[in-house]
Amino acid sequence: MKLQHLFLVGFALFALSSCETEGDEVDGGEVNKRESDGKTVFYGGTLSVSEDETYSSIFPLEVLDVTSSKVVSQIHDGLVEYDPRDYSIRPAVADDWTVNDAKTEYTFHLRDNVRFHDDECFEGGVGRVLSAEDVKYTFELLCSKECEYSYSSFLKPYLKGAEAFFNGTADHIEGLEIVDDHTVKFTLNEPSSSFIYILAMPNTSIIPKEAFEKYGKEMTVGCGPFMYTKPKDMTKAIDLVYNPKYYGRDENGNALPYLDSIHFAFVPSKLEQLEMFNEHKLSLIQGLPSAKIAQVVSENIENFKNNPPKTILDRQPDLSTEYYAFICTQPPFDDVRVRKAFNYAIDRNSLLNEVLNGQGTPGMYGITPKIPAFNTYDFSRIKGYDYNPELAKQLLAEAGYPNGEGFPEITLEINLGGNVHKLVSTDIERQIKENLGITISIDQVSFKTKMENSKLGKSEIYRSAWVADFPSPESFLSIFYGGEVPTSMSEPSYPNVMRYTNAKFDSLYNLGKVTVDDIERNNYFAEAEKIMMEDAPIMVLWYTENYTMYHSDVRGFYNNGLALADFSRVFFKEMTAEEIEEIEKMNKSNY
Repeated sequence: MKLQHLFLVGFALFALSSCETEGDEVDGGEVNKRESDGKTVFYGGTLSVSEDETYSSIFPLEVLDVTSSKVVSQIHDGLVEYDPRDYSIRPAVADDWTVNDAKTEYTFHLRDNVRFHDDECFEGGVGRVLSAEDVKYTFELLCSKECEYSYSSFLKPYLKGAEAFFNGTADHIEGLEIVDDHTVKFTLNEPSSSFIYILAMPNTSIIPKEAFEKYGKEMTVGCGPFMYTKPKDMTKAIDLVYNPKYYGRDENGNALPYLDSIHFAFVPSKLEQLEMFNEHKLSLIQGLPSAKIAQVVSENIENFKNNPPKTILDRQPDLSTEYYAFICTQPPFDDVRVRKAFNYAIDRNSLLNEVLNGQGTPGMYGITPKIPAFNTYDFSRIKGYDYNPELAKQLLAEAGYPNGEGFPEITLEINLGGNVHKLVSTDIERQIKENLGITISIDQVSFKTKMENSKLGKSEIYRSAWVADFPSPESFLSIFYGGEVPTSMSEPSYPNVMRYTNAKFDSLYNLGKVTVDDIERNNYFAEAEKIMMEDAPIMVLWYTENYTMYHSDVRGFYNNGLALADFSRVFFKEMTAEEIEEIEKMNKSNY
């Protein structure tokens, strides 16, 4: 039986009273005046959070993983950003924008008070005002060899002239126009409803030319709510301090961010993270291990039952899917019968209940998780793989490996970070051995090493998970698009590490991308996903859920399925009697 929400904080965290703020004018911009009123506006404090693994890159234009995204998103801002509460798009560097009816032209009007962080890369060490030239510089960099992944994944399919600029046959991007110092216009190759979401990703954060030219991809200068401190050992922890010149304001005009600082600790052990949380060395923990949740609740039951509760546990479905990826261009997984045999050999219900303790949903259909946000998506079309060991053996025999005889040695590569990956891989290894007679070697490496190896197909199977870049099936299906897959194994392939190609899938996927109507677009995507699942380039294992535990004085934090982390609006405040009463009412209605 799955654990339900223990406490759901449903009251409005940002019903802040109007408070006039004034800034002090100094050389290099206005410094925000931050005053707590003792009632609704609270400034100060350090938010301490933990991640299982260190970041893979601090360069925003090359972010590939969740940890890097969380860190980078505090330092850098793009033209727009996500509201973590409902995935809607809200202003960031641009305070407003227009889109033509055909959804081929997006025009953004930039704020005139956005400044980059003070740094010695600027004249006099003072951060300057961001302008349309910075947007142009950023997107030209994104469409260069410096940022090949972001270009091929996000801009080449959309932005007019991006491909010619990347290939060096044009000296400018045709679809990027500076209208004036604070206005930029994007023209797309074809209609797109997703382009606005691309601009909300950390990969399209606006960066200054001076910082990249001085520091390269080690640059730590942005225009976001927090700034890097002088790094010590950034592989173990990162400390950020608030940006006193940040342009952001809350709904009532109060200066953001509320916090003084953020401490990111990179702690591989969840048990160690729990100890740190209980000692108040951490403000919150995300991704609690399923095997420990019942124990955590029982050992800390008084903290949950207190009035007010000292601890809150929140469970949310992720826009994320865990799967194993097969290299489809190399034996033995170049044979679809082998790929299907592996899929039918896995009891996903057993995996979820016995290994994951019910944390998640068995991967019984496609790559796209079945969540309310995708309510116009026809999941009934997409057939996954039931547990059928007899059919698995039959398919393997048809492929020339009866009872696993003559099957080559294969390696499953998984990454470090928590114990779940190891537990799951051990169970998969057992099931494949029992049902197919095949032995799998497991190689556990760092996330960064696994990423590089998977791009070159150095092992036969890779543990992977895809967290949606934006709330659409398109984001999940993008990793199967074959148009960018190289013909040579010596060339890297990403995000399609499977090197899966199917012309019909590509055609349907492309039709969906350029279709404006939601229902029609999702019809194309669902048909494409059906075809992909029949080809079995991956083994879908489960759809993830995120358990987050935090101290009850942490406010303004929203646990969400996109792993969005906007800490600019987080603050510390003890619960009021009214809020406690509201929680009690909601708890009663949930049971």
